[in-house]
Amino acid sequence: MRAWAVIETGKPLKEIELPTPEPTGKQVLLEITHAGVCHSDLHIWEGEYDLGSRGKMKLADRGVVLPLAMGHEIVGRVLKWGPEANAAGLKVGDHMIVFPWVGCGKCDKCLADEDNMCLTPRSLGVYQHGGYATHVLAPEPRHLVPVGKLDPSLAATYACSGITVFSAINKVMPMPADDPIVLVGAGGLGLNAIAVLKAKGHRRIVVVDVSQAKLDAAKAEGATDTVLADGPDTAKRIIETAGGPVGAIVDLVNGTDTARFAFDALRKGGKLVQVGLFGGEMNIPLPLMPIRALTVQGSYVGNVKELRELVAIAQSGRMPAIPITNMPLNQADAALNRLKEGKVVGRIVLTASAA
Repeated sequence: MRAWAVIETGKPLKEIELPTPEPTGKQVLLEITHAGVCHSDLHIWEGEYDLGSRGKMKLADRGVVLPLAMGHEIVGRVLKWGPEANAAGLKVGDHMIVFPWVGCGKCDKCLADEDNMCLTPRSLGVYQHGGYATHVLAPEPRHLVPVGKLDPSLAATYACSGITVFSAINKVMPMPADDPIVLVGAGGLGLNAIAVLKAKGHRRIVVVDVSQAKLDAAKAEGATDTVLADGPDTAKRIIETAGGPVGAIVDLVNGTDTARFAFDALRKGGKLVQVGLFGGEMNIPLPLMPIRALTVQGSYVGNVKELRELVAIAQSGRMPAIPITNMPLNQADAALNRLKEGKVVGRIVLTASAA
């Protein structure tokens, strides 16, 4: 198989030839047709996360080994499966969304379909080859969700940006439909979050971003209000826009600045869910946590149960589509650079020759 892989962190991706894997055990081999380009791919490409005053966390310290074909938003066509796979519901040629956040497959979390919480993750596009390639192995049929009538380019985004925001939003729900929920970040995650909130019937959605173009896209997607984050008074402007301190903020950026203004905009009993991996650190006045009964919670992607639920909602027609830009798979490096330069509204989805 061919792959467009990270050979050296920070350097251009290289096209390489790898043996096409043969499925064993419960594995399913798919020919990749679509692969989304996610901001977390930039961190893998760059080889580190910013931990603020604690320095950098190297991806190598997490067990990431190069060369690596990144890409974890994958749609592919079923080719074959191993002798131990439960073939019920499998058919050669079927288009499937591949759940990428796989674990050991043996622990209590994995057996409960909560692989994303496994202590020994084996995520596709992170610890093993993912979507920037012509083929991919899914560990088991349970990690596959049928695309059905969905646009496969859009369906690919549900494997990461979709379930990531779906899981995060579930952590602040239920809330009254007119009680403002604030989303920090209007990229692919933010636009999918708007779509999820609208599908859930939420009516008051405030979106914050540093880019007016992205805020315009958020407004077009269905945000009721937008706030341009361009100075130290961002928290004040969020409060003014929302009509008071807010009960729920989902930070899809999660940098030092966003963490501060998000925390400062919360009302008593409010919840901040941190999702993004931009980096830095959070400095908060500790007495305010108990005095205001605040909750700060991390949310890491989502599980395969949530992916199935999200896809069912999308299949029902209740979720608006986010803007998608298609680029050929062999332009993965150019796509990453466009994302790094902040030139992407919505999501870039790479299309393979098999599409």
